[in-house]
Parts: sequence; C-alpha cells; structure tokens
Amino acid sequence: MSIVDHAGLDNVALDNIAMRHDQRQERNRAGFRYELMSEFGVHALRKNWILKGILARGETTAWVGKPGSLKSALMADLCLAVAGGKDWRGNRSKAACGVVYFALERVDLVRRRLRAGWPPTESDPPIAVVPETMNLMDLRTVERVIAIINDVNERIRPHKVGLIVIDTFAKAIAAGGGDENSAKDQGVCFANLARIKSATSVHVAIVGHTGKDEARGMRGSNASYGDVDVMVEISGDQVKTATVTKANDRPEGPLLSFGSKIIELGVDEDGDPVTVNIVSQEAVETGSGGSETVRLTANQQTFYRILYDAGDRGLALEEWNEQARQAGLGERRRADLLDLRKALLDKRLVRESGGRWYIDHT
Repeated sequence: MSIVDHAGLDNVALDNIAMRHDQRQERNRAGFRYELMSEFGVHALRKNWILKGILARGETTAWVGKPGSLKSALMADLCLAVAGGKDWRGNRSKAACGVVYFALERVDLVRRRLRAGWPPTESDPPIAVVPETMNLMDLRTVERVIAIINDVNERIRPHKVGLIVIDTFAKAIAAGGGDENSAKDQGVCFANLARIKSATSVHVAIVGHTGKDEARGMRGSNASYGDVDVMVEISGDQVKTATVTKANDRPEGPLLSFGSKIIELGVDEDGDPVTVNIVSQEAVETGSGGSETVRLTANQQTFYRILYDAGDRGLALEEWNEQARQAGLGERRRADLLDLRKALLDKRLVRESGGRWYIDHT
C-alpha cells in the first residue's frame, strides 16, 4: 500500500497493516507455506472430484489384481469415461478431464483397448499414451512428467489433464533398480508422485499385481496402503468384482462388478482378425440366493452391493441412501434411489423388516 493509500487511516489501522506485513515476511522466512485454521478456504471442505466417490484431483488410487483379472482393461474403461465426461458404472462424472496413460507394458494392447472402447462415430477423447519406460526412483522423472502434462494441456484445450495412469507401478520402481518389496524404495516413488500432484493437481492411478496370497493385497511392501487414498482389488473368474479395501472418504466394500467381451478391430496384413478383450458395458449377472440368475444394471448392482456388504445387520433406510449418495447415486434425482430400491424388491433381492433393510436370502 502506498503513502497515498494510507490517507485517512488512524494509527491503530496503520499498526495492523504493518503487523500483517511483518507476518507475511516471517512466513516467507519460514521456508514452508502454511495457513492458519482461520484462513482455511472452501478447498478444505470440498474435494475436487473427477468421478464422485472414486477419483479426486491431488489424490492417488491403486488398482490391483492377479494376472488375467482385467485390471488394465478396467483402467482403459475408466480413462474413456473420465476423458469423455461420462458417468462410470453408477459413479457420477463431475468434470471431463484429459488423461495421460503411462503404458510401461503392453502399450499396443492399451491402444487397442482404448480404440475398441470408444464409439467410432464420436470425436476422439483427450487421452495421450506414453510408451516409454518411467523411472520413478529418479527425481528428474518428476520434471519430465510435469513437462508431458503441460504439453498435453496445450494440445487438448479447453480440456486439462486431470488423471495420469501408471501401468504398472512395479515396472516404474524396477526401471530405477528399486525393489517393490522395499518400503524405502516405495517411499521414494510415492514422494515423487506427491511432487507431481503438487505441481499439477492431477489424480494418479497406479496399476499393480496382487501377490501369491491375494488376501494380502498389492504385491510388494505394504507401505503402499499408507500412501494411497483408495485401494481397489479386482477378483473373480467370469464376472470380476472390484472391491474397495482401503479408503479415506468412502465406505469399504464392493465397488462394482463387470464382465468382458471380445471386440474385432479389423484385419491384419494376412487377413486375420485383430481382436481385443475389453470391459463389457452390458449388465452383469448376480445370483439371487437360489438357482435363478437375475440381471442388474450397473447402478442396481452398486446399490445392491452396498446392502450386501452390510451383512446380517442390514441397514436403516437413511444409512442405505447415504452410502448410495457417497457412491454417486441419487444426486441428480432423489427418486432414483426409490426406483433402485423398487427394482431390487421386484427382483426379490432385498426385504425390509423392523425399519431395516436386508439382503433376501430366502
């Protein structure tokens, strides 16, 4: 504030201005940015969601499963929804974002899945695929990744990159001579990911393998559990189930179930078909407790899984509705939850007793 700006201010006001100036100078000398609780803005109260309940800017998710679990196929499906600004299997889209997919293995398969999963009649979504090896053990990789994100931002305007995928995380550790079983090496990689998120506000999704004992989750050091905001484990045979096993801001339990299908993209130079296995958009099938098979939409499946995960104690109606809202259901139209509940009742999958709802096992 100039001398002229001070005209009309009394000595107390001038003292306050000088004090705030000294405080700002003292903060700069501290070397770290900080803010008092009284200075918290709305950013401290609201998350910057990309997909409500799953992906938020500045956070990390891990998607793990054994070989053949279709985790990379599910990730391609997720990327297409994010880039297209589309709801994803019962989870509400909050923003259309660009995606950078670091394909550290099977890059051609990643390309085919992205191509096969997007309608040929629509313009290509803002997705970039990086086929190069990434060494997350090296601090210099942080600047390279930031540079790629900035370059992609320039090419996909008005969109901006909101999601990067690292497939697989183990390859990014091994590229620098690191050991995925070492908590120290994983710590170095997650510290570098934190630097990338701080500079770009992107969400980082890492893809990994489960170990020999699937019950123990992601292969390697369990340090990853403390460094991710959401951990999703994929299991199953014909029908796969993605289950949230660790989360900061949502309930743990089944997230979604899905199947797969073979898509023919064309023919090669010998006239043989070029095919790829992708995640099917068709409704999955869920057993109703007997020999009958009941077909459910993706939203019905999510709604059913919430109650199923509650077990024998069931859920009060408001508890069920609240968990559904956290999963992105019923936000646009409150009657959607009523319709979902009615559909499950009609299929004899749920029942109400004494003010609580239960899975119908009869």
